[in-house]
Amino acid sequence: MNQRDVRDLIYYPVSDYKMARGEGIYLYDEDGNEYLDCASATFNLSLGYSHPAVIAAMKKQLDLFIHLPSSMQSDPINGLVRRLVEVSPENLTKVHPKVSGGSTANEGAIKMAQLATGRSEIISLFRGHLGQTLMTTSMSGNAFRKKPFSTLLPHTLQVPDPYCFRCFYGQDLRTCGLMCVDRIEDFLEYASTGQVAAVIIEPISGNGGNIVPPDGYFQKLRAFCDKHDIVLIFDEIQTGIGRTGQMFAAQHFGIEPDAITTAKGLGGSGAQVAAILTNDRLGGLSTSHHSFTYGANLLAAAAANVTLDIVRQPEFLSNVRATGNHILRRLADMQTRYAAIADVRGVGLMIGIEIAEPGGEPAVKLTNHLADAAMRHGLILRTSRYGYGNVLKIRPPLILTLDQAEVLCDRLEDLFLAEMPG
Repeated sequence: MNQRDVRDLIYYPVSDYKMARGEGIYLYDEDGNEYLDCASATFNLSLGYSHPAVIAAMKKQLDLFIHLPSSMQSDPINGLVRRLVEVSPENLTKVHPKVSGGSTANEGAIKMAQLATGRSEIISLFRGHLGQTLMTTSMSGNAFRKKPFSTLLPHTLQVPDPYCFRCFYGQDLRTCGLMCVDRIEDFLEYASTGQVAAVIIEPISGNGGNIVPPDGYFQKLRAFCDKHDIVLIFDEIQTGIGRTGQMFAAQHFGIEPDAITTAKGLGGSGAQVAAILTNDRLGGLSTSHHSFTYGANLLAAAAANVTLDIVRQPEFLSNVRATGNHILRRLADMQTRYAAIADVRGVGLMIGIEIAEPGGEPAVKLTNHLADAAMRHGLILRTSRYGYGNVLKIRPPLILTLDQAEVLCDRLEDLFLAEMPG
């Protein structure tokens, strides 16, 4: 019997590329070809591949023990909790580390809000992702993610996101008065159950197209939530742990949400770790209502502690801002020369390039083509909305240097020159 191709055995599709190793911001395939990873794997390698300090911390913990019941204390978990409180907005005083990923962190924060308010409904945004569990899929802002499932949860409500480039309300930012927040009042009055517990929002949309809200948006949203006694949850699975040049995007925007969820970049070089940070009001959810066997893992916590110690340094965060600004300047120049680049937006090293047709419509096919072709130019790129979107995402590891940022932009220039329509 002939041996079957392993691609027939893996449940989901995989590419022809087989990777052999990773180092820093680069991946290398089995033939030795080098790829600058603009996706940080799954947007989670804040310190890149095989960061020596992360590897050393995990090896040290490995010699002690890997797992412990969450009812017992340990140095790795105690250290993680203390560090997260230290680097988060001042109002966040509690940490729930017994979650195993971003989806379960978001689901836990929602449960906390429902318990604290006695209400059930959750508001999320168009294009919002939030996670892959049934609850977070129910709150997705994308119909294609919900379509296959007949058992989605009720009590969810999606409202227009602050997508100024393609404003749902057809407004101009200079004169709109942030209508996208004002109109939530109408959704509350006419489309909700009247029992809204929380608004959950990615400060900058991850999968939704790297939408950066305008100045004042979060201040107005915070005021709206306070007016209606609604919990404000920031999903910082992608924006947290230095991605915006601040530890959390909440600090970049100057907002104190009632909870922040964090995962992905918290593991530094890929350790599976997540947490929910809350204010005092959201305390009290029993572990019988939300805890996961492989949450609060000691190996992952050891990696997270080292990651936080590195990322929290002012010079590290300053470099994230500097390299991000450099890439944005280079992209702004490219935008003047390539008509298909309709918009460039981002904060720190969370950057999006919107690709459009000559008439302004989203150029989804071209966007996917550019991402596929990027491998031939030594780049790994991912697109928005699981390939249904028209935004190329630039999210390299945060250890990127200015020289490496220049290489990244040069390779993008080569890609656009070779693959963009004339």
